[in-house]
Amino acid sequence: MSTASRAVAYSALMRVEEDGSYSNIALDKLLRESGLSGRDKSFCSKLFYGVLENKLLLDYNIAVLSSRPMGEIDKGLLVLLRIGMYQLFFADSVRDAAAVNETVALCREKGFSRASGFVNGILREASRDKKLRLPDPKKGKNKYYSIKYSCPEEIIKLWRQSYGDELAVSTLEALQGRPPLCIRVNTLRTTSIELIGSLEKSGVEAVSSSRLSDCLMLKGAGAIEELAQYREGLFHVQDTASQLCCALLAPEKGMTMLDVCAAPGGKTFTCAELMENSGRIAACDKYESRLGLLRSGGERLGIDIIEAFEGDAAKSEFIDADRVLCDVPCSGLGIIRRKPELRYKSELGLAELPQIQYGILSNASRFVKRGGRLLYSTCTLNPAENNENARRFLREHRDFEPVQLTLPAGIERKYREEENELTLFPEKDGTDGFFISLFQRT
Repeated sequence: MSTASRAVAYSALMRVEEDGSYSNIALDKLLRESGLSGRDKSFCSKLFYGVLENKLLLDYNIAVLSSRPMGEIDKGLLVLLRIGMYQLFFADSVRDAAAVNETVALCREKGFSRASGFVNGILREASRDKKLRLPDPKKGKNKYYSIKYSCPEEIIKLWRQSYGDELAVSTLEALQGRPPLCIRVNTLRTTSIELIGSLEKSGVEAVSSSRLSDCLMLKGAGAIEELAQYREGLFHVQDTASQLCCALLAPEKGMTMLDVCAAPGGKTFTCAELMENSGRIAACDKYESRLGLLRSGGERLGIDIIEAFEGDAAKSEFIDADRVLCDVPCSGLGIIRRKPELRYKSELGLAELPQIQYGILSNASRFVKRGGRLLYSTCTLNPAENNENARRFLREHRDFEPVQLTLPAGIERKYREEENELTLFPEKDGTDGFFISLFQRT
């Protein structure tokens, strides 16, 4: 593994640390410009995401070995130490000597020559000791789980209180490592069998989901946008949970549908495919800049029933529709393995978001036709944003009734909730964390 790959990882981590950049955007841009080999790109990605996913654990161990208080260590120097520590404890393919020496060399390259001895000392001590330290669980489980799984205590406390220790810990374990790459077959242009065969010829392994039709898991795909099958519009990337959300809404051919928080468009596209590109989908987003992704994605997939427009889901006027999808902005706690930087946001919005979401849901409900259906969803794990909003909606909107969810084989509830509600918890090879609730206008 080259020094250059470590340097790219460092630059990407600094963008996340200093600019608040989204992890995938920061890394993808730098990798495209890097000129690294495929092998070095893979190592760089592993290093980048590994450091982000284990930041609290790495910092805890750096603090144990450091002669300086953590608050006095320069941010860039701390990122370098995290890179070195991650290689020592998690990168089996890297020899300890290489982890230390390459980090010290990168330290000098990035302008921290005077601190190279400090970095060298910490990493050599960690290499000799070869022991990751954790807080004593007897002195506080929230602190212990927070460091072990690099997840803020606020989230640990929320999940333990809401879901119990067993489910909270299994969720934390499932959030370690990179998520599976899942796609939705564009049934307007191909079939699952045809796409699997085509991808195989391109060196990509594709396996059908046992839970949903036209849902595939990919291995060895590399840069998705570079695949011919992607450019030809034969699929779009979408997690199983989001695909299930669309399947449960069940839009049909010729219907009118409203998606009030549509961009970047994954659920809109899947619903259009379920409707066989027949009918009408009004797709709204608050920000015009995000609608470009929706329009270009629909064009790539050959979908022409989507009308994308700018609007505020909480107060705009919309068309009356047979199906209304209300996938609201949320705290994103169900997708932190895809966006590990979310773990460390200073403000998650847990207190403010439920009311904002409820306002969007209430406004969207005005445009459901009699007998039509309304689906509320989030990609978070927080009962206040999920179950509590769904139940409040039924209490305050007597012209709606709950619709029992018919779950496909292999998907079952792990948490006690109403029959029109489903909380999906992250699994190693399964879905993101997600919430779905379905209503019908009487």
